[in-house]
Amino acid sequence: MALVSVSILNGDLSHLAQVADTIADADADLLHYDVMDGNFVDNLSFGLPVLSSLKPHVRVPVDVHLMIREPLRYAERFVRAGADLLSFHIESDSDPAETVREIHRLGIHAGIAVSPETPAESVFPLLGILEPDDFILMMTVHPGLGGQQFMPEVLPKIRTLRRRMEAEQLPLHIEVDGGINEVTGAACREAGADYLVAGSFVLCTEDPAAAVRALKKPL
Repeated sequence: MALVSVSILNGDLSHLAQVADTIADADADLLHYDVMDGNFVDNLSFGLPVLSSLKPHVRVPVDVHLMIREPLRYAERFVRAGADLLSFHIESDSDPAETVREIHRLGIHAGIAVSPETPAESVFPLLGILEPDDFILMMTVHPGLGGQQFMPEVLPKIRTLRRRMEAEQLPLHIEVDGGINEVTGAACREAGADYLVAGSFVLCTEDPAAAVRALKKPL
């Protein structure tokens, strides 16, 4: 069964505490919190003050995805603000191994995000420094742009990564983010993903709990 991380960015941004309640009440496993800096990606979203204000109202772990140019510079501040998991892009300007070590020093799980054009093999040299229950976040859309369609060409990358993890017997996870619904989520799970990030599929429906159940149902 997959774990479901629901993106609060797809909720009513004027009532984030209520959206956090909806996510928890729907039996989602994580709240996904996207951070965009207008530099690494051509968009802006939440930052540190919003996370600090929101954290007391969240009843599930907060899965923070940094789409920013210098994640190493900001990692400690986001952990202090409330991140329970912290992912950053391998394509960023920060040294990825140093960033992973810093996240571990801060006491939480690290994730390495991979954009659609980046080969799965780019993270292979880093798998050995990841700790149990760390994860690779495979983007199934281009980061930072809304309204995109799921990119099925990422599925072979997920399979490649899962085979490598199994060959090395690594207790790691694969998260996918972008255009996830019941159909695309099942395709990602069949390819080897076990964390699904969903936004509008869960929050833009009359029954968020039913949507979460659909994502988690056995294949």
